[in-house]
Amino acid sequence: MKQQSLTEGSIPKGIILFAIPLFLGNLFQQLYNMADSLIVGNFLGNSALAAVTSTGSLIFLLVGFFNGTAMGAGVVISRYFGAKDYEKVHRAVHTDLAFGLFAGILMTIIGVCFTPAILVWMKTPAEVLPQSILYLRVYFLGSLAVILYNVCMGILQAVGDSRHPLYYLIFSSIVNIILDLVFCGAFRLGVEYAALATVISQMLSVVLCMIRLIRTQDVYQVSIRDIRFDWPLLKQIIHQGLPSGMQNSIISIANMVVQSNINSFGKMAMAGCGAYSKIEGFGFLPITCFAMAMTTFIGQNLGAREFDRVKKGARFGILCGVGLAEAVGIGINLFIPQLIALFDRTPEVIQFGVTQAKIVTLFYFLLSFSHVIAGIMRGAGKSMVPMLVMLISWCLIRITYVTITIHFIPDIRVVFWAYPMTWTISSIIFLIYYKKADWIHYFDRQEEKQCA
Repeated sequence: MKQQSLTEGSIPKGIILFAIPLFLGNLFQQLYNMADSLIVGNFLGNSALAAVTSTGSLIFLLVGFFNGTAMGAGVVISRYFGAKDYEKVHRAVHTDLAFGLFAGILMTIIGVCFTPAILVWMKTPAEVLPQSILYLRVYFLGSLAVILYNVCMGILQAVGDSRHPLYYLIFSSIVNIILDLVFCGAFRLGVEYAALATVISQMLSVVLCMIRLIRTQDVYQVSIRDIRFDWPLLKQIIHQGLPSGMQNSIISIANMVVQSNINSFGKMAMAGCGAYSKIEGFGFLPITCFAMAMTTFIGQNLGAREFDRVKKGARFGILCGVGLAEAVGIGINLFIPQLIALFDRTPEVIQFGVTQAKIVTLFYFLLSFSHVIAGIMRGAGKSMVPMLVMLISWCLIRITYVTITIHFIPDIRVVFWAYPMTWTISSIIFLIYYKKADWIHYFDRQEEKQCA
C-alpha cells in the first residue's frame, strides 16, 4: 500500500516516479499512433494517410467525452484512497466499470450511425471520404474496448499504480504495429484494417488490465458480481467527470471546425497537417503525464488533508510540465522537415506540415501550463473551472477567430495561429484563478454543505 501512496515522502520524487511510467506509456501510445500513419502513408498512399490522420478530432470528440467523464471516477477514487476510506474505494471502482460498459455500448451506436454525416459536415474531400468512413466505423465498432481500456488504466493510476498501465500499453503498442505491418504492409488490405489493428490491441490490453484488477489483493480488487452502479458515488463521479467530458468534447468540436477549414485547402493540406498532428502528440507527452500526475497527487493529498504538500506539489508539477513541453517544442521545431518526410515525401505535404509546426511549437509552454492547472483543479474537485475556461478560450474564441478571419484572409496560416492565440488566453485566465481562488479547501466546503 505504502509504495502506491503519494501522500508520504519526497514530493518531487513521488511525482516523478509516478509521472515517468505515464510519460513512457504516452510515448508508446504516440509511437503506435504514429506507426499507423507511417505504415498507411508509406504502403497505401497519401489519400489513405489523409483519411486516417484527419479523423483524430472526431475520434477524440466521442472517446474524449466518455473518457473525460470517467476521469471523475479517478478523482473520487484517489480522494478516498488518500483518506483510507477503502469501502468507498471499492464501490467507486465497480461503479466506474459499470459506467465504462454503458459508455462503450453507447459510443458504438453513436459512432457507427453518425460517422458519415459528421465527416461530410467537416468538409472531408470526396476522394478521401469513403476511406475515412470505413476507418472510423471499424474503430467505433471497438468502442467498448477503447473505453474500458481507459477506465481500467484510470483506476490503477488513481491508486498510484502507473507501472502496470505502462506494461499493458507497451504490449498493445507492439501488437498494433505488428498487425498494421501484416494488414497494410504485407497484404495492402486498406485503412479499415489499420483501425481493426487498433481495436484488437486495445481488447488485449483490457483483458490484461482486468486480470490485474481481479487478481490483486489490494483494496481496489474487482469482483465481477459487484460491477453495478452505486448511485451516490455515481452522482459524485458524474459531478466531477461530466465537466471534463464536456471540456474534451468542446475542444474536439472546436478542433473539428479548425480541421474543416484545413480540409478546405485540399488533400495535401490534410496529409501535411495530419502528419504534423501525429508528431505534435509527442510534444504533448509532458503536458499529458504531468496533468494526470497532478490530478492523482492533488486528489490523494487533499483526501489525506496534507495541504502543504498540495501547494508544494502543484508548484513542482507546473514547473516540470512547462519546462519539458517547451524543450520538446524546440526540438520538433528544429527537425520538423525531416519528421514530416517520414510520413510523406511529397514537397507540398511537407510544406504544409512545416508551416504549421513553425507557428505552433514554440508556444507549447502555454499549452502545458493550461493543462497542468486544469489537472490540479480536477484533483481538487473543481472540474467546472477548466471546462469553463476552455469553453471560452479554446472553443468560442477559437471558432469565432477562425470563422471570421479566414473569410477575409484565405490563408491556412490564419488557422494555425488560432492555437497559440487561444493557449495564451487560457493561460492568463488559469493563472489569475490559481493565484486568487481558494481551491485547496473546496472538498471541505462541499462536505460541510452535505452535513448541514
